[in-house]
Amino acid sequence: MLPETPHDNMVDSSEEQVLLPVRHLPGSLSGEPADYIIRISQLTKVFAGKTKTIRAVEDVTFDVRRGEIFGLLGPNGAGKSTLIRMLTTLLKPTSGTAFLNEYELQRDPEKIRMIIGVCSQNSTLDLELSAYDNLEFYGALVNVDARALDARIRELLAMTGLSDLAHARVGTFSGGMRRKLEIVRAFIHRPLILFLDEPTIGLDPEARREVWQQIARLNKEDTTIILTTHYMDEAERLCDRIAFVDRGRLVALDTLENLKRMLPEGDLIEIGIDEVDDHVLAALRQNAQVNSVTVKEGRLVITAMNGSRVLPGIVAVFEASSRLMTSISIRSPSLEDVFIHLTGTGLDDGKSPETKPSRRGQSP
Repeated sequence: MLPETPHDNMVDSSEEQVLLPVRHLPGSLSGEPADYIIRISQLTKVFAGKTKTIRAVEDVTFDVRRGEIFGLLGPNGAGKSTLIRMLTTLLKPTSGTAFLNEYELQRDPEKIRMIIGVCSQNSTLDLELSAYDNLEFYGALVNVDARALDARIRELLAMTGLSDLAHARVGTFSGGMRRKLEIVRAFIHRPLILFLDEPTIGLDPEARREVWQQIARLNKEDTTIILTTHYMDEAERLCDRIAFVDRGRLVALDTLENLKRMLPEGDLIEIGIDEVDDHVLAALRQNAQVNSVTVKEGRLVITAMNGSRVLPGIVAVFEASSRLMTSISIRSPSLEDVFIHLTGTGLDDGKSPETKPSRRGQSP
């Protein structure tokens, strides 16, 4: 079960449900409905409190292809977990609708639960039981045929490299071992869709890489994977397409390559400064090789084609004005740069919707 959201102590306003027909907006796919395993239309979740109303998810519309790894990215409090809780039938939408395979979210929740697997942020393994016993208990819970369950458990333990520890107490496992076990547990009944909510949070780099390999293997089993994360490298490594969510709204949705094209072309040159000098800014912007110059929190962010060749001219501008540079770096644009370009904040800067100003009325 997914962890509680910060809105769970507020009144659920889903009594006023409105079911809307699925339609395609920017970020949706074109093609036949059979090409999609998830179709979401104008999904909204509102929590009504005594003093304020929180729109945790607002008017979200997109489609997910069968068999893809679909990334859902955003800062803490952006609405990712609330959206997943609705799609996994743990929360009722206030309005809008979604189809998972051929099943409609409001009408067929029991059927939806049979075709999905869920691995939440917080571990729900029984640490006193063995790895085998954890899988056996969950397999019985989701109605795996008892005659096939033993073979399925051994198959999953082999997939995680835990066969030799099948009867070891899970409490003795490392964090990475527990996480891999928890992910395959959610896959024990061969779901069509696997929801992974921050699957590598808190893991060390080596354990994260092992989990990534496991996710890729599961995807090869013709399973569609919905991955929520705020790790940009994780999304870049795994996802076929990526959706940015911020303050409850869908901000952008596309492939990694197309998302990066939203930024001005070129390398990113970041220069630390003590103070902003308008003459320096003007001189830099006059350089024909420089695409853009912006000031962000004590640094200049310059985009330029072939940044290493442009850098000497940039340094010359500072030397001519006797201005000090405290640091210099050159790198290619990242997915986080796209997110900052679209929202004005990084993933680690996100605050919950309660503390951020409303963006209602803005289109994603």
